[in-house]
Amino acid sequence: MSELHDLSTAEQLRALRDHDFTARALTEHYLDRIDKLDGELGAFITVDPELALREADRADEQLAHHLHTPLGGIPIGIKDLHATAGLATSYGSAALAGSVPTDDAWTVGLIRRAGAVVLGKTNAPEFGVACYVDGVMAPVPSVTPFDTGRYSSGSSGSAASAVSAGLLPLAHASDGAGSTRTPAATCHLVGVKPSRGLVSLAPAGSFFAAGVEGPLARTVEDAALLLDVMAHGPAGDLYHWTSDSDLARAGRIEPDRRLKIAWWTDTGFESVAPHPETIRAVHRAAELLRDLGHEVVEVALPAPWDETTAQALSDMLSISAAMSVTNLVPPDRRDRLTPHTQHLAASGEAMTGTDVLTMQAVLAQYAMTFLTALDDVDIALTPTTSGPPVPVGHFESEGIEHVSRRMIEWSCYTPWANLTGQPAVSLPSHLDDDGLPYSIQLIGRIRHDAALLSLAAQLEHEGLWDVLHPPQWYR
Repeated sequence: MSELHDLSTAEQLRALRDHDFTARALTEHYLDRIDKLDGELGAFITVDPELALREADRADEQLAHHLHTPLGGIPIGIKDLHATAGLATSYGSAALAGSVPTDDAWTVGLIRRAGAVVLGKTNAPEFGVACYVDGVMAPVPSVTPFDTGRYSSGSSGSAASAVSAGLLPLAHASDGAGSTRTPAATCHLVGVKPSRGLVSLAPAGSFFAAGVEGPLARTVEDAALLLDVMAHGPAGDLYHWTSDSDLARAGRIEPDRRLKIAWWTDTGFESVAPHPETIRAVHRAAELLRDLGHEVVEVALPAPWDETTAQALSDMLSISAAMSVTNLVPPDRRDRLTPHTQHLAASGEAMTGTDVLTMQAVLAQYAMTFLTALDDVDIALTPTTSGPPVPVGHFESEGIEHVSRRMIEWSCYTPWANLTGQPAVSLPSHLDDDGLPYSIQLIGRIRHDAALLSLAAQLEHEGLWDVLHPPQWYR
């Protein structure tokens, strides 16, 4: 017998509008699953059942009057790095535990106005400067439900754990160097990083905008539904642009023309070989794309990870940590920061203005190399990560000073799309003999997000991956 969480978000929306069940019933279903299963997954930092049920009742009232909003009645989790009015937002930091914003971040407001029911906040690493979520603000690390001894990545790993295990139908995420895509990879999900500016960074602003919010979901259609809601910017946004295409529709249809697709599996590190199953994932996708009539060619990696570039990316994390600490954490609470954050913040604070400008120039040159090499290509195809989900403790196993390097080696395929501003999506591929998930990454042309979604939808419709769930799904 099927359960409510067996339905996709799109199916849930149709059922809510047909009055097959209520938003309250759907919300109660997910709240029950969170209460029963989250203790082993570390997905949520805050859950507010009273708030969620009030929002669900409001959605039911609108549905009763046939007032249909894009996400009316759909439960969702908001990543703890983004402010939610009336709901504690700690930015993953014990130093800010219990802080309750008075206003929503821009995109959070869009999601709420679209009728989504916010169940709570999904956990995140402190200030989002890690690709793993340890048990700082939750009793346990955030782990993939496919193997609870392995991280679900980060910084959106907790959101991915929740969706994969059926604690949410879809989730809000964000991606500064792969933080939506690598969690999708560890949890057999679809994760979308939009083009720079499609989803606004407001209220934040930066001339060096690598990060962007996006969706985590089980299907391309579901991800596109949430992205369509998020893709609206406020006046004054430095980078915002509006898509000419219906993004929600793009997640349901196939490409309207033959595409040129370039692929590689080289990690860019001489010392890091891609896992054989990551290579297999890319080969499977390339073969299917060729069978679908697309032009598929193998190319050399446009730019390897030399020491200068890897250090520049590490410096970018350090600056981000230093800025977060300076802007958010009172001096008398900084002893509550994690050792990793303290290490990064100290490194960032030690950098001079010249160091920062040099770092930006190095990363800009790295990004330009990709844009130049792929100028005549519609889509790039790579693995999402260099290997399977890693065991808990992996990144800190050689000491805090080596964490950034170990993170970059594992997530080496993702940061360049943040630097170029291109849209990217991680798609499931298969499970290995140990039941661990593998994935592929597709990167499109800047501001061609709809075309990227349509290609992802085509691969989904043609069976690139099977619908597979972890053990928690059936509990």
